[in-house]
Amino acid sequence: MTTRTNTIDTVAIVGGTHGNEFSGIYLLRKWQQTPSLVSRDTFQTETVFANPKAFEANKRYLDCDMNRQFSLEDLANNDLANYEQSRAKALNAQLGPKGDAKTDFIIDLHNTTSNMGPSLILLQSDAFNRQMGAYVKMKMPDAVVVLEDQVTVEEHYFLSSISEQGVIVEIGPQPQSVIRQDILDWMDEMTAHILDFVDLHNQGRLPELPASYEAFKYHETLKLPEDENGERIGMVHRNVQDADFKPLKSGDPIFTLFDGTEVSWEGDYEAYPHFINEAAYYDNNLAMSLAKKVTVEV
Repeated sequence: MTTRTNTIDTVAIVGGTHGNEFSGIYLLRKWQQTPSLVSRDTFQTETVFANPKAFEANKRYLDCDMNRQFSLEDLANNDLANYEQSRAKALNAQLGPKGDAKTDFIIDLHNTTSNMGPSLILLQSDAFNRQMGAYVKMKMPDAVVVLEDQVTVEEHYFLSSISEQGVIVEIGPQPQSVIRQDILDWMDEMTAHILDFVDLHNQGRLPELPASYEAFKYHETLKLPEDENGERIGMVHRNVQDADFKPLKSGDPIFTLFDGTEVSWEGDYEAYPHFINEAAYYDNNLAMSLAKKVTVEV
């Protein structure tokens, strides 16, 4: 089938953007020892360890979340100079610069403590990304495609937005600072399928893909229940916990307050929670993201 005409010549696989998300870090070591696993005929592959100091400290980050530092405005602001902000500028110089990047495609590897399974997060919904989602789901039926195309790549602050094309591989559930074989294997498999897709795309040899597929389009983020002082007064309801990408209807319980009161969701659409009770988001009291189910036309 036909694909977009411009080819992908350089690919960067990034692990350890968050220092306590171990799957990508240990896969990088594996691939660096055996580069043929991530090599393909039609492009050059580079592996990048994004935040080694956070890994050494066994933390998500030292000063601030690395994966929120890649907006054009922040990259140009030299007053933003803590460790992750400085490291972001160094990575932008290495892989970018954003807006005119020497790297054509970035795969950024992440773990979540949420029960999201093998999720592929697409930052754009152009033909290339729609076809990639279809190919990955065809090869890996358990895969979930999440669209975070609510802003342009230029406006995104994710590391994978440095390049013209980029995706996030988000695999869970895995506790922070832990390696689970099933999670690592999912990440290894999904990354291989993405690399195969790019190689076939470059050759114009993509197989026949499904005409459409199910995906989840990010809509909003919910906070944990708080009092007037910003203190937590509740938790995610047991019926929602671990039910990532399961439908949530208006009137369904979503939170339980510590006094036993149930709080229902009163939205005007059928929502699909994900990143439910993600440990890393507790510093901002975030409970979950909500998506709408969509059909992606290939």
